Amino acid sequence: MSVIEAKGVSLTFQTADGPVHALKDVNLSINKGDFVSFIGPSGCGKTTFLRTMAALERPTAGTLSVNGMTPDQARKSRAYGYVFQAPGLYPWRTIARNISLPLEIMGFSKPDREARIARVLELVELAGFGGKYPWQLSGGMQQRASIARALAFDAEILLMDEPFGALDEIVRDRLNEALLELWAKTGKTIGFVTHSIPEAVYLSTRIVVMSPRPGRISRVIESTLPRERPLEIRDTPEFIRIAHEVREGLREGHSYD
Repeated sequence: MSVIEAKGVSLTFQTADGPVHALKDVNLSINKGDFVSFIGPSGCGKTTFLRTMAALERPTAGTLSVNGMTPDQARKSRAYGYVFQAPGLYPWRTIARNISLPLEIMGFSKPDREARIARVLELVELAGFGGKYPWQLSGGMQQRASIARALAFDAEILLMDEPFGALDEIVRDRLNEALLELWAKTGKTIGFVTHSIPEAVYLSTRIVVMSPRPGRISRVIESTLPRERPLEIRDTPEFIRIAHEVREGLREGHSYD
């Protein structure tokens, strides 16, 4: 069942220097339970497309639906959680109270908030850290807290804009593993922006390769890897084959007029 459907989506920003064509004629279906990564060169529209799903940007042409609704309706119905590149935690609030903030805004009762906070802290392996402040945690732990905040109201869709890009490779590997475990436990539909070919191949059921501006989809690659993926799978011939196909897609995108 398709939960995100884009048909002919284009987006042009008007600037003082003239129009900037960020997206052009993007067509894509994302099914329930998919883990879809978006990869491409800087400025190709990966984040812009993710932001259109979240009603943070509005397409100038085409149609986009999220859970059968417009993106704005989906936002109002809390259909998705959004994880930004930086954790965006308030330093004067504890981790638990940062996670609590959207729940407070949505009007959840205190007992419900406390139960949800405990559950998501457990999911992201931060149980026992709810009373800490963001500045007392490592960058990787802060990003896990940000993911917990996005999970707290139990949206079916999780949109993630390059959440691990600023982390070192060792921490990134661990969080990649943790994200796959979380996806397996929750069954959520995930849209994930990355610049890393190994990360895209390791995490995804499908990899969407985008071309340079104006952002277009040059290739959609279906993963043949099993759902359970130890890090060692990155050394297998099938992983290397898929990574090569992604690289070919990136080169192909550069050949567009």
